[in-house]
Amino acid sequence: MRKSLALIRLLRPGQWVKNLFLFIPIFFSGELADELKLKHTVLAFLSFCFTASAIYVINDLKDIDSDRQHPTKNKRPLASGEVTVPQALILFGLSLISGLLLAYSTSNYYFCFIILFYFFLNLAYSFGLKKISILDILIVATGFVLRTIAGGLVAGVQVSQWMVVMIFLLALFLAIAKRRDDLIVFEQSGKIMRKSIEHYNLDYINAVLMMISAVIIVAYLMYVISPEVISRFHSQHLYLTSIFVIAGIMRYLQITLVENKSGSPTKILYTDNFIRFIVAGWVAVFYLIIYHL
Repeated sequence: MRKSLALIRLLRPGQWVKNLFLFIPIFFSGELADELKLKHTVLAFLSFCFTASAIYVINDLKDIDSDRQHPTKNKRPLASGEVTVPQALILFGLSLISGLLLAYSTSNYYFCFIILFYFFLNLAYSFGLKKISILDILIVATGFVLRTIAGGLVAGVQVSQWMVVMIFLLALFLAIAKRRDDLIVFEQSGKIMRKSIEHYNLDYINAVLMMISAVIIVAYLMYVISPEVISRFHSQHLYLTSIFVIAGIMRYLQITLVENKSGSPTKILYTDNFIRFIVAGWVAVFYLIIYHL
């Protein structure tokens, strides 16, 4: 039983929440009730989940030595010895095959191309690109854009330029905050947990974090008052959702700069009541505007 739980932990199912970005296009298109489109989106979601888990396994195999020196990552299944290397390799193969078969089941070859591109991009990231400063953050942010575009493809929904820009900026913001946490660990322990950290410092990260957060807010305000967007949603009240965005950014900055706990965006989503309330409120308001007003 303990071994099974360790294998499940190695897949990092808690990180699958990131793949909910695939549902963004179908949600904002107002076609969430379309059973066929929703089915394809769910298949795509599961495909990304298993493919991402395969990448997590490879990444943990690659970083097994450095993880053992990390104050929290040393509890991961491979670093702690709960799962052996051969077992991890078998799990990697099963996860990857499952992800590719699910991609094929969507009958969308463009999506299959994206899932393959996502896999090889992250493979390259794990085996070297993550050591290159700035590029490492850009690749992480690109992964969220790929999820969103993939969701649009399988649902047959056009993904707007606004959506791509907003998703990229948000993902960039979260990735930069995560790098700041790596810097804090380095300053406290003297151990370099990530090679690219050598080319960052707190002044630089804080400045970029402030810049991106400001750009997100301005871009979002431009989005909700854009005549094109107002016309598409048939609502003059989209600007009200900016309250949630501004409050969410402020809270995440507080977590990052004051509490120094931005190491895991998914953990924050699961545990921070304020962030959960903001996300739920933002989704609820848009749901009312799109589906009931």
